[in-house]
Amino acid sequence: MELGLVGLGKMGGNMRERIRRAGHTVIGYDRNPDLADVQSLEELVGRLKGPRVVWVMVPAGAATQATIDELSELLEPGDIVVDGGNSRWTDDEKHAVQLGIKDIGFVDCGVSGGVWGLENGYALMYGGSEENVAKVQPVFDALKPEGEFGSVHAGKVGAGHFAKMVHNGIEYAMMQAFAEGWELLEKADSVTDVREIFRSWQEGTVIRSWLLDLAVNALDEDEHLEQLRGWAADSGEGRWTVEAAIDNAVPLPAITASLFARFSSRQDDSPQMKMIAALRNQFGGHAVEAKK
Repeated sequence: MELGLVGLGKMGGNMRERIRRAGHTVIGYDRNPDLADVQSLEELVGRLKGPRVVWVMVPAGAATQATIDELSELLEPGDIVVDGGNSRWTDDEKHAVQLGIKDIGFVDCGVSGGVWGLENGYALMYGGSEENVAKVQPVFDALKPEGEFGSVHAGKVGAGHFAKMVHNGIEYAMMQAFAEGWELLEKADSVTDVREIFRSWQEGTVIRSWLLDLAVNALDEDEHLEQLRGWAADSGEGRWTVEAAIDNAVPLPAITASLFARFSSRQDDSPQMKMIAALRNQFGGHAVEAKK
């Protein structure tokens, strides 16, 4: 099938390549002309045969809204917009209504895989009607990891981003647990090789995981994380997860505490936040701050 892809950054550029490897045609647009196949959204839409599918992979909030506003004027009834960024699920509901007025379909898709997705595939969580999801399914199949699992039709519009939000909240808590354990081991006088302890956990333990593997990668690059400042951003999904928990009266003590721990990194050179920063850089290529 043909796909228009808007946003060719770290994730979007690799997604374009993976979809092309599966035999589909991808026409990409980015504000950076060096990355783009076309020079405008108007040209992108004009190059696609109807019914069109346009996947938006730009930052959540104003950038996504501006892109959807422009697409709503360019696309035709029967076309579909997929928001694959990290939008809040409540924005999905508004976008579905905005596009639906013009009979343009909408699917939201939470995407996980970071800088490793090109080779390993992307975990996908998507929301929307069965009809609209079916039209995008070949792209979902191209992006997902090999095997039976790795993608899910999570429910109606908004469900995909809601599921990805909860996924990221869980990720916060898991990273925080590794970070706290690492700091305690580093402080214990009797422990002489924290890195090799982490490495030993990669086989046969109940906490073995991809995050543990990435922690070992980070420690191999900088054994005591001395080159990093103990600062880690929160990109939004953790806050939204806690807000949704409050709205639904669901207790999330571990996820909430891990979010607040990120805030502590704004104040001190937190050892735990060095590990959080290192893990975020390993799986997603997120920026780190060097120690000054």
